Amino acid sequence: MSRRPRVCAVIMAGGSGTRFWPLSRKSRPKQFLPIAGGKTMIEETVARLRPLLAFEAIYTISDKSQAAAIRKLVPGLKKGNVLIEPVGRNTAASLILATAHIYVRDPRAVVFALPADHLITGRARFIKTLRAAAGAAAEKDVIVTFGIPPAYPSTGFGYIHYSGRKPRKIAGEVFYPVLGFKEKPKLAHAKKFLARGNHSWNSGMFIWRADVFARKLEEFAPEFFPYWRGILEALEKKDRAGVAAVFREIPATSIDYALMEKAGGVLMVKGDFGWSDVGSWASLADIWPRDEAGNALRGESQFIDSRNCLVYSPRRLTAVVGLEDVIVVDTKDALLVCSRKADQRVKDVIENLRKKGKEEIL
Repeated sequence: MSRRPRVCAVIMAGGSGTRFWPLSRKSRPKQFLPIAGGKTMIEETVARLRPLLAFEAIYTISDKSQAAAIRKLVPGLKKGNVLIEPVGRNTAASLILATAHIYVRDPRAVVFALPADHLITGRARFIKTLRAAAGAAAEKDVIVTFGIPPAYPSTGFGYIHYSGRKPRKIAGEVFYPVLGFKEKPKLAHAKKFLARGNHSWNSGMFIWRADVFARKLEEFAPEFFPYWRGILEALEKKDRAGVAAVFREIPATSIDYALMEKAGGVLMVKGDFGWSDVGSWASLADIWPRDEAGNALRGESQFIDSRNCLVYSPRRLTAVVGLEDVIVVDTKDALLVCSRKADQRVKDVIENLRKKGKEEIL
């Protein structure tokens, strides 16, 4: 009889969260803010894993300053599980380093790779799906991903193209062979994806056995495999300087580009557990309570003849009169006013401030 696999989670907690400026800053990005609820997003992410995993099985990976914030927010995590990136190199490097840490302890451990800044409302359903995904990853030489059933033809998400033929049923869940990953499409393509019925939004969540991850790198991303091997050798020697030296050489790209878009043997299970990537201010309009006119609020506001507005103003009363589809974010040193349709352009504000040398407000 095969032994029960060790299961771990790696929470990707780096990133700057610029789309939530001016509330989010370099020193306190989205994952360290109570945007969706009463707790910070990193606290919520850890909390929803706890019915399945002990603190000893939960890892985070981020830069040094973010690691210090994580230790304060989630004191139950083991110090050695709060992994630190020597430099920021995107998710491919982060997950190579984190998976290697787990591989050293148990090459056959199942790893959940999860972002720190997503919202999941159906926790029980999420845990059930995670259990099934862990079973699939433990038994098969596959990588498992969650595909979010698309609610509309989004151009802001990547898509997973999957096959409805020969699905596998594991622990009560249906797993579909992945045919390919699609980048963020134009609207016409997004509409076609929905019409075909065999595309899901890419959640950015992945499940793999540590040794299978290594084999997939070697076969489908051979340019990254030497970095995996180098980090693994340095970890086994407990050579921290060696780990950092190899890490700095890893190309700065996402795990999607580095591996997932090329890999064979990928299965998708539908993530119908109330998921949102909370990717921008406008996304909060579907999360925060709304009044009869569709206005969402954090703080004290007066809405007069206004519809579908979103206001964050915890410090003072804000009156919104005769406006529609407007976002107002008031912090102690900055005020953002923008159209809901243009909220993705907050990053342009960041870029302009950077060009002007106003680093103190970033």
